[in-house]
Amino acid sequence: MRKLEQLYEGKAKKVFRTDEEKIYFVEYKDDATAFDGKKKGTIDDKGVVNNRVSAKMFNILKEKGIENHFVELIDDRKMLVKAVEIVQVEVIIRNIATGSMVRRYGVEDGILLDPTVIEYSYKSDEYGDPLMNSYHIKAMNLATDEELAVMKEVAFKVNDILKETFAKLDLTLVDFKIEFGRYDGRIILADEISPDTCRLWDKKTNERMDKDRFRHDLGNVKATYQEILKRVESL
Repeated sequence: MRKLEQLYEGKAKKVFRTDEEKIYFVEYKDDATAFDGKKKGTIDDKGVVNNRVSAKMFNILKEKGIENHFVELIDDRKMLVKAVEIVQVEVIIRNIATGSMVRRYGVEDGILLDPTVIEYSYKSDEYGDPLMNSYHIKAMNLATDEELAVMKEVAFKVNDILKETFAKLDLTLVDFKIEFGRYDGRIILADEISPDTCRLWDKKTNERMDKDRFRHDLGNVKATYQEILKRVESL
């Protein structure tokens, strides 16, 4: 399969068309951003970690019945995915309060959320990925009621699977962001599942094991990403 012209370049990935109509070629980058792009930098081999961790997690989810866009791992930085049309709605699941939820609502950092919280945001760098609700989504024609219902159901199923999977690696899944795409008339899971999109805390020490190390200048960013990859590939 041949890589053809570039279709898109985002903060973390480049997407290319291939000579097969329904397959895209994705290349993961080492670029790092935080706070809606206000903070920028590079994490050595971040692309390798996120590519390989995403491939592993997508395979685990597929085995558990969650259809997703992952097709095949090409090498350390590249994978093939189904050519989805991304829904411009990000879905956030929060198991523990931290980050922007603490800043917005003044809740105590680190408390267990009961029930688990689901949030939606508008996938737009220009407008800073603002929070939105189902009425915004429908009024802006971003997704139908039926599509949003699927996204919500799948997001909670993904949460259950990822919590169990990461727990085996002595990691607590604090929260995560996922995206969905349209493929052959269906809504399926897309984007990535990695230390960039998941907050992961070490179960024994509560050490932050994700992009918060970059966001908040906690140090040992590359080593922490490598540790996540090591644990995930031990599965």
